[in-house]
Amino acid sequence: MSRIKRIVIKIGSALITNGGKGLDQQAIAAWSDQIAQLRLSGMDVVLVSSGAVAEGIKRLGLKQRPTSIHALQASAAVGQMGLIQAYESCFQKHGVQSAQVLLTHEDLANRKRYLNARSTLRTLLAYGTVPVVNENDTVATEEIRFGDNDTLGALVANLIEADLMIILTDQKGLFDSNPELNPNARLIEKAEADDRQLLEFAGTSAGTLGRGGMYTKVVAAQKAARSGTHTVIAYGREPDVIKRVVKGESIGTYLSARKGQMAARKQWLGGHMRCAGELLLDEGAVNVLKQSGASLLPIGVKEVRGDFKRGEVVSCMTLDGREIARGLVNYPADEARKIIGHPSKQIPDILGYEDEAELVHRDNLILLN
Repeated sequence: MSRIKRIVIKIGSALITNGGKGLDQQAIAAWSDQIAQLRLSGMDVVLVSSGAVAEGIKRLGLKQRPTSIHALQASAAVGQMGLIQAYESCFQKHGVQSAQVLLTHEDLANRKRYLNARSTLRTLLAYGTVPVVNENDTVATEEIRFGDNDTLGALVANLIEADLMIILTDQKGLFDSNPELNPNARLIEKAEADDRQLLEFAGTSAGTLGRGGMYTKVVAAQKAARSGTHTVIAYGREPDVIKRVVKGESIGTYLSARKGQMAARKQWLGGHMRCAGELLLDEGAVNVLKQSGASLLPIGVKEVRGDFKRGEVVSCMTLDGREIARGLVNYPADEARKIIGHPSKQIPDILGYEDEAELVHRDNLILLN
């Protein structure tokens, strides 16, 4: 592992609440001590912490996790107070300032707000603070939420171009099969983040407190790798786990970023959780995009789905439903439907004007597979 200067640490709900029994103050103190020492040694550290909803459930005396969005939002609002208080008191013992940063998917889907969030986090790091980031569950709705804090951690890693993301969980790491069902399951100690087989190993299991599982952690590692960020998935109750991982000790699963840093604009495109529409491409267009990294022309598109505006992010799909790319579209959906299947030179005759020859320009397009 190369020299680490900037780290994102993500702590999951089941871990931080000790299986739903309220915040584990002792564990929080231990993690905070390690983070503070890294901060004081000159490293930039951003903490992405779950636990607000679970803590709110305990404080409100609820017997189980609510199902309605408003009850979840209320639980998050109550629990966020205890979560931030716990971290702040621990960091203050070391003379380290902390800051609360609450984000929604809309904050990162909008390019201007994305850049603002990026600048704010970098400024907080320049001031020597430890930003504590969480999803703004109090206002986020199901349609615009990240879905889990693993994803949020990856997008924060993209924002600050972190060298390393550490995902602390209640599991020892990623196994090649379910260790609860298979006693011979093998821990995957090291792999490349973009290895597709990892998603098969991860499965789709999820805990009752959080919204993530091992699958979301692997997907998060793949997203983080776009900015050159390596990921370690490790058991959070391992003694001095954060310090040992940063020193390069082999703990849990290390997923390396094979590629160099992607341009910030394309990191932003790749980080979109939901796209405004879909473009279904013929086989020829798929091959051109994958092999030459060219722009997407109208002639290679078979179908337009959704009602999007010019400049919104759309998914580029194969005919069998695989997303291979996404990008900023140059024409609104109604006009795109008129020009698909036609050569670009016919656009002025069809629409009465020509904005761009490309439906999606390669500078505004990111390949995903």
